[in-house]
Amino acid sequence: MKVREAIHSATPALQSSDSVEKALGLLMEHHVRHLPVVNEDGRLAGIIAEERLMDADGPASSIGGLLVGRPVSVPPDAHIFDAARMMVKHDLSTVPVAGSEGQYHGLLRRHDIFDQFAQMLSTRERGAILALEVDPRDYALSKLIHVIEQNEAKVLAVASELPETSTDDIRVTLKLNVKDTSRVRHVLEHNDYHVVAAFGEEGEELEELVDEFVRYLEV
Repeated sequence: MKVREAIHSATPALQSSDSVEKALGLLMEHHVRHLPVVNEDGRLAGIIAEERLMDADGPASSIGGLLVGRPVSVPPDAHIFDAARMMVKHDLSTVPVAGSEGQYHGLLRRHDIFDQFAQMLSTRERGAILALEVDPRDYALSKLIHVIEQNEAKVLAVASELPETSTDDIRVTLKLNVKDTSRVRHVLEHNDYHVVAAFGEEGEELEELVDEFVRYLEV
């Protein structure tokens, strides 16, 4: 999935000559904390943050004078993972998309990226989700998938979290095409994969999962 395929065209960019009042209004209207700023020639000038606007001299001030540093952006042909990395690195709610010459193409919002990840992880497909922990020395994706698919199940998507230290386990999340994972879990445990959680299995109702999540939030 390339960045250009996920550009959100409904959220506008600001002009360097726009006022602080207009910028704050657009941030509120589109429910974001950052908006790209472009020059008259359509090139990316920077990103303005809500916090920066709140420190301005007044609502009539021009936002052009509030921009500092080089503008952060991702190229249109970059992978959606690159946009997510840039967004997390700079703690952005939107990230501009710009060409090699600085020409502005549009922006991505956090939930646009989330939607793309949701599709990539097959969240709309029916099936269970397993969360595993495994020693980095024993982790091989090909072996893990082989173990599962030898037991009448298919892996629809895989996500992994690398350990923070060399002694921590790798966390792996699997989306399967089956709802009854009892056999798969037994085989995984037998092969030294620690199954820490299973979600969406047969017998679980959506209402029960929602209630459980709400109780978790209240705690």
